[in-house]
Amino acid sequence: MNPKSESVEASRGSEASSSSINSTPDIVEDQLTSGNIMKRAAAKQLIEKYFYQLLDGCGNVNCDNRYCASSGAARNLSPNEAAAEAIKLFYKEARLCSSVTPNKVSRTDSNSYEPSPSSTLGPNHKNTSENKENQNITTPEPSTASRGEPHTSHTAQQQKQKKRKRYNNGAPLTEERIYKLCDECLQNRAEEPLSKALSKAFSRPSILARCFASKISENSNETSKDTEKESKESSRSCDPDKDIDSVAAPQLDVASCRRAFQYLAKVPTEYYSTDLVIALKSLGSYLTKDLKSEKLSIEDAVNCFVITFELPNLGCSDYFEIALPDVCLAIGELPIKGQARLARIWSQYCKDSLRNILETLQQLISLRVVSCNYHVFFHVQEDGHVTGPTRVLKVLYYASILAGVLDSNTLHEEPIVIAHQHDPLESVLGHLYPPSSMKGARNSQLNDPLAVELGVSVLDSRTPYLPFEDFYNEPLSDVIEMDKDCEDYEMVISRPNTRFSFLRHPFVLTVASKSLGLYYENRLRMYSESRAALLQAAVGAARPEPFLRLRVRRSHLIEDALVVLEMISMERALDLKKQLVVEFEGEQGVDEGGVSKEFFQLIVEEIFNPDYGMFTHQQDSRNVWFNPTSFETEAQFTLIGIVLGLAIYNNVILAVNFPMVVYRKLLGRKGSFEDLVDWNPILYNGLKDMLEYTGDDLEEVYYQTFRICYQDVFGTNMFHELKVNGDNIFVTQENKKEFVDLYADFLLNVSVETQFRAFRRGFLMVTDESPLGAFFRPEEVEMLVCGSKVFDFHELEKSTEYDGGYASDSKIVQDFWGIVHSLPLEDKRKLLQFTTGSDRVPVGGLCNLNFVIARNGPDCDRLPTAHTCFNVLLLPEYDTRDKLQDRLLKAINYSKGFGLH
Repeated sequence: MNPKSESVEASRGSEASSSSINSTPDIVEDQLTSGNIMKRAAAKQLIEKYFYQLLDGCGNVNCDNRYCASSGAARNLSPNEAAAEAIKLFYKEARLCSSVTPNKVSRTDSNSYEPSPSSTLGPNHKNTSENKENQNITTPEPSTASRGEPHTSHTAQQQKQKKRKRYNNGAPLTEERIYKLCDECLQNRAEEPLSKALSKAFSRPSILARCFASKISENSNETSKDTEKESKESSRSCDPDKDIDSVAAPQLDVASCRRAFQYLAKVPTEYYSTDLVIALKSLGSYLTKDLKSEKLSIEDAVNCFVITFELPNLGCSDYFEIALPDVCLAIGELPIKGQARLARIWSQYCKDSLRNILETLQQLISLRVVSCNYHVFFHVQEDGHVTGPTRVLKVLYYASILAGVLDSNTLHEEPIVIAHQHDPLESVLGHLYPPSSMKGARNSQLNDPLAVELGVSVLDSRTPYLPFEDFYNEPLSDVIEMDKDCEDYEMVISRPNTRFSFLRHPFVLTVASKSLGLYYENRLRMYSESRAALLQAAVGAARPEPFLRLRVRRSHLIEDALVVLEMISMERALDLKKQLVVEFEGEQGVDEGGVSKEFFQLIVEEIFNPDYGMFTHQQDSRNVWFNPTSFETEAQFTLIGIVLGLAIYNNVILAVNFPMVVYRKLLGRKGSFEDLVDWNPILYNGLKDMLEYTGDDLEEVYYQTFRICYQDVFGTNMFHELKVNGDNIFVTQENKKEFVDLYADFLLNVSVETQFRAFRRGFLMVTDESPLGAFFRPEEVEMLVCGSKVFDFHELEKSTEYDGGYASDSKIVQDFWGIVHSLPLEDKRKLLQFTTGSDRVPVGGLCNLNFVIARNGPDCDRLPTAHTCFNVLLLPEYDTRDKLQDRLLKAINYSKGFGLH
């Protein structure tokens, strides 16, 4: 037999080995040929002897054969490994002890170290072996004399039993077994049995997956023996190449696992932690390898992960520095269906563990990021110790959503299709710049595959089990180079699974980091459109216009802006994706961002003015809402949507006060009763009281029909029937939920359907290709539009830079901050408006504002000035604090706009 055939034989022997002893001769019978060393029957008999010599030994206490279990030199093998090794020893003509006799008694799977791919083990079979665990460990084999085999001495038989007990730590763990091992460890200071049992169970997926199996009901116990018999028979006759995914896995009893590990926590960790850490590291490697080669079923792999993350002290340094990263990398190899299964199990059975898992993973990521020096040749996106836990956090993120309060409303806004505008030069120059037709392919990639598999999205969550903010990791967000991550994000969209991008895991990033990522994404699109415009101009197809240029008059701001935007949206909407440049007629100034900020502020003030009639103001919440009886056309609301989209696209913060339901609707989800909480708090509380009222006299107490009354912008009472003949249908205990849902649907959806649809269409004309919905939740979109609500000027002071001779310890600088901190909030807003062109706080707080104070000459009577485009305050070096305060207050209260008005 040549070496090649020998390796093939060994491989086949390893694959086809079964938990039944009689399967080993069958494998040999199929593989050996009649022309080899001896006859087929003799070969079978020899390999059987090698097999049992490796597993049980010869019974000789003084045996010195290194291939015999009795010598203690042979390593502990599973039946699968022993079958393959026996074939190799047969061809090597290794030493065989004379007293080895094949055991003809069938083995149970509780003694197996690894399940056979060819066996079909059901829950009944698994539970049977588990219930007889202690018996399997201590019960001796039937007497060899009763089987007609040579009699061995009593001492040898005891030694054989002792060896068998010693090498049977691979039995699956149960709650009872953990109790017994822990008690033995605590009472007798015998940590070795506990340590070995944990090490054996956690070192191999095939054992760990069958630990803590659910108890079988009494009815199923009646047929357990028949089921086990059928399982054994099928294991002999089934195809050895059968897919392991078809093997039924036992159901995991998570509660039993948690109780057992809580009891294990009473044992000092030094008794078992070293062996357990090594076993977990080995487990991670085996899981990764088996999942890649599809040798392990999804169910078994998920069981392993659930059990592992239930371990106590998982957050200790040895665990998450050595073992946990490998386990996290293995979870990344799970297919989407496996990740979805893990998320569902965590959400249903492991709610109490979610907080501990989250904190452990966040600590693992933070410590790695802080302790590792990333550079141009090694980015954080390439660090498996960070990307692995981040992938696990995604599973945990959706588990938290499933375990929390989900929205009963599943109604979506009708999809708005932005007509594809064919670029006349796309067929000629399409290879030089990204054509507009790419947007369909990009949008199809924005949905998270795990969310699709689970049938859930962020918009479905009203209250997650763990707050969304707890998933933010600030140290990680600070170290990520967003320009590099945006490049990886684009690569992932075009070629999935080629690179890792944190923007595909936005839940772990702070809003400030994601807004920076969106900024880079939008800039790439702007440069693409500018390049396309220049190429078109080069061939004479159009005049060179790389920017979206708005030339407006201050006295006719709304009319001029809306007319220009309407013409652009009708002629070539793709120009809306260019960088915005605003010019005020009769004024000098180059728009480097400051002019655009002022333009948006002025146009928002006029558009949302109640006198304009397009929006109404809610008195209770101070929010603005669409006027359902507005006389303006749909085109006007479309242009307002374009303005909002342009503000986000050009990274400008607006002073708008929309209720949260507007941002939910912009992202595609219709409003429902729960959205009334900030739209109209008084109405929400009244309807909630109605829902919670349990008296039988609800009809008399509320005296409410399905006919409602509301007021238009002029204060006139308007009536609407929620159902046909609704004025004659009273609200009762039986139909009050229907009434509340119809009432909320009318106020938030039906009454403003025409206005909001036009508004959303204009918004999508700018942001349809933007990953806005993939990066941000509705609450984060509001922060992106309106900025932060926290005015912490101490943060601004810490982050401010100085120029022209000023420093943080300069007297005038110290006087300046003393004055600023003493100002009321309204004057602080005016200071922001004067120096930056906007009175809003940027996303992430004032610490993210690049504010500069520069010296503008010695003491004089001039007022301070500012470059709003660059956030620079030019401050003369006044002699006294009083003079500084007087000049500063005059500057922020009496200056507005650029040049002539």
